[in-house]
Amino acid sequence: MLQATRKDAAVQNDPNVTLITPEAPVAVQTHGGRTKCLQRLVRLDLPVPRTVGLSFDAVHNIARGEMPDLGMLLSPFDAGELLCVRPSSEDPDWGGPGAILNIGMNDARYVDLSERLGEEAAASLYARFVHSYAVLVARLDPDVFDEIGMEGKASLSAALHAFEDETDEPFPQDPAVQLAEVLRSMARAWEGTSARLLRQAKGAPADAGLGLVVQSMALGFGTGECGSGVIQLVDGQTGLLQLTGRYLSQSQGRDALEGRAEALFLERDPRGPSLEELAPTAFKDLIRYAGLMRTKLREEMQAEFVIEDGRVHLLDGVRVSRNSRAAVRIAVRLAEDKIITQQEALMRVPPVALNELLHKQVDRDFAHDVVGRGVAASPGAATGKIVFSAADAQASAARGEACVLVRRETSPEDIRGMHAASAVLTERGGMTSHAAVIGRGIGLPCVVGANEMRFQMRKKLLTGPGGRVFKEGDVITVDGTHGEILAGDVAMLEATLDDAFQTLLTWADEERDISIRANADTPADARLAKSFQAQGIGLCRTEHMFFDDDRLTVMREMIFADNSEDRRAALERLLPVQRADFTELFQTMAGLPVCIRLLDPPLHEFLPSDHAGHRALAEALDLPLSQVTRRVDAMGEYNPMLGMRGVRLGITVPEIYDMQARAIFEAAITAGKSGASVVPEIMIPLVSAKREVELVKMRIDLVAAAVRSETGAEFDYKLGVMVETPRAALRAEEIAQEATFLSFGTNDLTQMTYGLSRDDAGRFMSDYVRQGVFSEDPFHTLDVDGVGELLILGAKRGRAVRADLVLSMCGEHGGNPESIAFCRAAGFDYVSCSPFRVPVARLAAAQLAIFDKLG
Repeated sequence: MLQATRKDAAVQNDPNVTLITPEAPVAVQTHGGRTKCLQRLVRLDLPVPRTVGLSFDAVHNIARGEMPDLGMLLSPFDAGELLCVRPSSEDPDWGGPGAILNIGMNDARYVDLSERLGEEAAASLYARFVHSYAVLVARLDPDVFDEIGMEGKASLSAALHAFEDETDEPFPQDPAVQLAEVLRSMARAWEGTSARLLRQAKGAPADAGLGLVVQSMALGFGTGECGSGVIQLVDGQTGLLQLTGRYLSQSQGRDALEGRAEALFLERDPRGPSLEELAPTAFKDLIRYAGLMRTKLREEMQAEFVIEDGRVHLLDGVRVSRNSRAAVRIAVRLAEDKIITQQEALMRVPPVALNELLHKQVDRDFAHDVVGRGVAASPGAATGKIVFSAADAQASAARGEACVLVRRETSPEDIRGMHAASAVLTERGGMTSHAAVIGRGIGLPCVVGANEMRFQMRKKLLTGPGGRVFKEGDVITVDGTHGEILAGDVAMLEATLDDAFQTLLTWADEERDISIRANADTPADARLAKSFQAQGIGLCRTEHMFFDDDRLTVMREMIFADNSEDRRAALERLLPVQRADFTELFQTMAGLPVCIRLLDPPLHEFLPSDHAGHRALAEALDLPLSQVTRRVDAMGEYNPMLGMRGVRLGITVPEIYDMQARAIFEAAITAGKSGASVVPEIMIPLVSAKREVELVKMRIDLVAAAVRSETGAEFDYKLGVMVETPRAALRAEEIAQEATFLSFGTNDLTQMTYGLSRDDAGRFMSDYVRQGVFSEDPFHTLDVDGVGELLILGAKRGRAVRADLVLSMCGEHGGNPESIAFCRAAGFDYVSCSPFRVPVARLAAAQLAIFDKLG
């Protein structure tokens, strides 16, 4: 084992500057993932070059100007040995400064290597080190050195002269000085403001540490087969078992560094010989090493290696980079191969990663209007209205409107807007730009570098290359898979979910201990929820059923009716379509519970708000325009959110709830004839007093009795309350006496608890979060301290009088892993979320249960 051939007692005994041996005191939490992985390779007796690890504390001290004893640090290495320094963060996704190679290269070493490799090859090695040192360490103008190049004696001479011209001093020749400056540069880069903000955007804590790895260089030059490359056993895009990698062979190029050909891993390929043909023994060793890493490290690993005279040196082992689809397949395959357990497989896939598998794609079989192109930075496609700022994106999301965030380029300050947007489009950037990295991380469709389009941020205009202009509010589609921007809404294909996805979620269902339902307002929503294995419908918002043109006219007739009989007559016309909707809903869910919320919004929301709409309504109802206008104005409210809506509407205009209850009961009877057991759950919205529930319950019971008498059929139903007001939560002990379930609608409950409007909070929410007024936007992340306390009080007081009271959360928070954790801890029976968030919620719930089991 190369690592153990040279030890230094002082280095081994210092926990901050440590020779990596099987017994060295290193951990991911103190030295980073790369350092720990190298130690594991050493423990497997794999051929790892000598390596010294610097701890987080050591690197932090270096950034403050406290350099470790360089003599002690260099003691494990041979005199004249070239070194490299690589970053080692706790999580590889947090990034870090780039590796710097060939440290120790100087005039004397150049002479030595010239005899071994030839002057041109040695000069290229030296020139490359001068270039990286000048740009990354000395922070000199990269343009100066890019123009010089990095190949051959001429480039070396020019680079050394340029360094001296720019710094007024010669290029440092002492390897210890070179190493010290490299360490200082990398440490300070990590602790700089830009780097900190970028990694925080990826989920790292502000004080995340960085370790550094100092390693002996295996150059990959000699008389036998030499070269360098990487190898992995799976495809990082699909997760399928497939030997993948690259190998740059010295023998296949014009010289040691320039023009090297890629030796492919395939056995036969017209582009050149395979690695197996060039170095069969080394190839077999690599396959064996990769398999051993997979089995012993219990992960799909990519091995970075150098072959020197046919002998393999393993420089590093890193977790195979993968997209979300591959992550699921890899985790499932490792569990199926008994390398990890099913529980471990579940814990390895972040719930939010499933979003990427669930994204829609543009249907390429249909013609679409391409108005611009850029870099396909994050897959998936989404349609929305154009917004030009993160604040506007948050405001749009608060209103429930899909939007596309358009920026010249994004920065950490745009993170909240990106989370709120359906897609992102930027003028600048590439695959590693901020927008691209964050977009892929959160599964957000993203096109960057669309510089053929003109972005006018002040005028809020977006102009295509053909002169076509789009303004704020116009609808576009971003196709992050193909890097295209399309005009308007386009035909989409639903995401395809493979066997590994289904297997993972089946395992999740075996572990979780809280039910997951879906919010579904239409039969189509219900079918989607069923396809994602939702355990029922937790919220069906019936108002969405009335906005079709034919139904809307009848609804408006009912609103304009002067008396109860006229209202009943209009509602009789709505009864059949409402009944049909509920019947299809029950049949689709096939016996699973369906919770139907009675009409909630104020009636004026069904009326037109502009003069043209008033005229059309007057014509449809055959009424004078003046009468229509007066009636619409009379129904307006100063604060509709707190006005005549929900249960208040049901009490003052009881005919509406009577019709809906009849439609539900008759639909349940019809659906029950097909064999499904249907027990509808009827939910009363916006309750704040027990008497409200009593009044509505009395009328619903009368309707149920009438339907039983008319049809001769028997059926059961449950009546519950949607807890959206703070008073309902506080008086849950009284309300629960009349209800079989309480479902907490955290959207309105958050609004009323904070006194905030979701539609307007986006204007200042970023400032509030940035200045620490709120830790997070309470409409995105459940406020467990304030709103959460109301949930706990309501749950505790409700169950004090009714032990079997069913508790749930049905607001948009319901799909958040943090909210699910809260609901489990509070003893809730289920959460309900939008259909596309059901898989995320299923996996999150399973992970929480596993975490509790493991202690």
